[in-house]
Amino acid sequence: MAPSSAVVGKIKVQLKLAISRLRMVQQKDTAIAKQQRRSMAQLLEQGKIESARIRVENIIRSDITTELLEILELYCELLLARTGLLEAKECDPGLEEAVKSLIYAAPRTDIKELQQARQLLVEKYGKEFALEAIENSDNKVAERVVKKLRVDPPEPELVNLYLEEIAKAYGVAWPKKKEELPAEDDGEDGDDSPSGGQALKNLEEPLTTEELSKATPPRDLGPKSPVSIAPPSPSIDNLSPRVKLPGPPDLKPGSKMTGIKKQTPSTDAKSTAPNSDPGGKKNVVGGKIPDVDELAKRFAALKK
Repeated sequence: MAPSSAVVGKIKVQLKLAISRLRMVQQKDTAIAKQQRRSMAQLLEQGKIESARIRVENIIRSDITTELLEILELYCELLLARTGLLEAKECDPGLEEAVKSLIYAAPRTDIKELQQARQLLVEKYGKEFALEAIENSDNKVAERVVKKLRVDPPEPELVNLYLEEIAKAYGVAWPKKKEELPAEDDGEDGDDSPSGGQALKNLEEPLTTEELSKATPPRDLGPKSPVSIAPPSPSIDNLSPRVKLPGPPDLKPGSKMTGIKKQTPSTDAKSTAPNSDPGGKKNVVGGKIPDVDELAKRFAALKK
């Protein structure tokens, strides 16, 4: 049996090789999965749904395997970070889950470097420890590792979800919405069971012309305008405007005008009185309208 330090050195080397190999395999599987998704989108676009449902299971299994390799890579990095605990004869509780998970999952992968690291771990901790890990009798193997190594057909809900995500990523209209056909539904109705509108028409009796002439149409009859305008507010808008015009100005003669009137003779004052009145009223001598003879005499006197 090789010394413990020599075995630990070999374990470190194999773990490093396994980590690099795991990363390469993950990148390769991711590239293949992209090509498979593109082919799935083409099948959905062509309407080959059943073929797409069968082939998408390979993509689901590839994704599960990639996730498993990521978990195993993390466990390998954990063992490299805690190499000091590997020097002990018994497995440390902090490394037990990682060591048993690697021993349990390594034979189910195609990574040779990981399988060689597993053999070194079995040699380090003994066959009984390895048997417990293989059978998982103490349930120390990680639950997520056990689930991802199960070979079960994927559920239909998961298959549909994968197809929907692939169709969404590549711009394919799937699943196609079912178009509703109201004409076919109307045709299925029999004559014995008329629809709601026809039944109401059959129940109502037609109105006579006299009743129609007496009836007054409702105010809300007819199509309503989509635009409604609010009436003006009485407090703001003047609904009944009233225009008030100003009267004639009340002109009063000044002191100069009164002095001039006193100096003029009485006949001139009488003749000029109608023009000075702002209201347009005529001042008549004696309160009577002069006749034609009197006016003729006045004109003759003015000519002299």
